Amino acid sequence: MRHRCAGNRLGRTTEHRIAMTKNMANSLILHERIITTTPKAKAIKPFVEKLVTLAKDDTLHHRRMAFAALRDKVTVDKLFSTIGPRFKARPGGYCRILHLSKPRLGDNGQRSIVEFVERSPKEAKAEA
Repeated sequence: MRHRCAGNRLGRTTEHRIAMTKNMANSLILHERIITTTPKAKAIKPFVEKLVTLAKDDTLHHRRMAFAALRDKVTVDKLFSTIGPRFKARPGGYCRILHLSKPRLGDNGQRSIVEFVERSPKEAKAEA
């Protein structure tokens, strides 16, 4: 029985799931947009949104908490220098999940795009 055991296990061991979450969060923060499967996207969204909430207030304690979660100095620096100030006035809802129509080749898994709601100006111009 799985009483009071919340969260999606994603068919992985605990260590693999934690490592995968950190790697996907690092990629999302660096590239500001990633394509993944829908269950992984739903699992990573709250993790990244909590980090963005930390980054809105640039203190040493918040930087250390973000580094403990991500374990990458470059990602933490980008999180606090660009992404945190961008969402300073926004009370929440920093990420969005867009479902793609074509499934993944191989296992027919549903794919999704995870991205930040507000994009940087140079990325918005490149996409247009």
